[in-house]
Amino acid sequence: MRILVTGGAGYIGSHTCVLLLEAGYEIAVLDNLDNSCEESLKRVKEITGKDFNFYKVDLLDYDDVNEVFNKEKFDAVIHFAGLKAVGESCAIPLRYYHNNITGTLNLCDIMAKHGCKKLVFSSSATVYGDPHTVPIKEDFPLSATNPCGQTKLMIEYILKDLYKSDNEWDIAILRYFNPVGAHKSGKIGEDPNGIPNNLIPYVSQVAVGKLECLSVFGNDYNTKDGTGVRDYIHVVDLANGHLKALEKIATKSGVVVYNLGTGTGYSVLDMVKAFEKASGKTVKYKIAPRRPGDIAECYADPTKAREELGFIATHTLDDMCKDTWRWQEDNPNGYK
Repeated sequence: MRILVTGGAGYIGSHTCVLLLEAGYEIAVLDNLDNSCEESLKRVKEITGKDFNFYKVDLLDYDDVNEVFNKEKFDAVIHFAGLKAVGESCAIPLRYYHNNITGTLNLCDIMAKHGCKKLVFSSSATVYGDPHTVPIKEDFPLSATNPCGQTKLMIEYILKDLYKSDNEWDIAILRYFNPVGAHKSGKIGEDPNGIPNNLIPYVSQVAVGKLECLSVFGNDYNTKDGTGVRDYIHVVDLANGHLKALEKIATKSGVVVYNLGTGTGYSVLDMVKAFEKASGKTVKYKIAPRRPGDIAECYADPTKAREELGFIATHTLDDMCKDTWRWQEDNPNGYK
């Protein structure tokens, strides 16, 4: 099979490209490099010893995307491309709605034109809003508390409506929990622009001396140590979930929805301690007020993905922290 990976130069996209190539798939990558770096794709080629085409194209440029499909015939698309910073989405919501939704509409329209009707979509656990209980199952009520999450939710509805209108489509919607870690080679990992939005990149930059101190937002939640609890999943496990989803949609699946998480919740202080153990460094932190919109606990029930996809997250918390630290230590300035 030949797979187009949109946003393939990004964090999750690049790790998925490695697994696709190692599994014998042919790929091409489409990315506008707005929040990623072409160096990651060079390193994917180094890790796998395999070549592939890269198109520096924005999904908002309809004609340019259509030209990619004119040049190559694809059996399926894995769609990672999109803006994803929650805080930024609240500051510039129109850009998020336009980029994420219009880009996806363009992609689906062009896919249909070219007879490519198999899609794996990168959604998020943010579509559950503030869940009424944990662990979170796929049939829980859906809502979103910020524009970034709203775009994921709207795209899910769009894809479901697309399938209702044309049953030739097969679509897997993957709701991620909190991806962390890096490839065991230390060659590719998470390289956020500016100050990291996510916990583990921030912790690792404190450990390596780039940032001075971690702010822990709230220590008065109803959790074992008062700090927020989340489901952290190794990025290589997450990437493997996409290969499992590709296998699923090859069987005339219709629209299917899966949580990709471990089913285990770790607190912020659990993560700090685990990272200190993996790195041998002290991670300086201070307690700060809760952030608006943050919830106490969020972790997956991964049963459906295990039973229907055969998906099991195998990397431990220790693996996540060791692999993150290897990447951070080898690449203190990311890909730059």
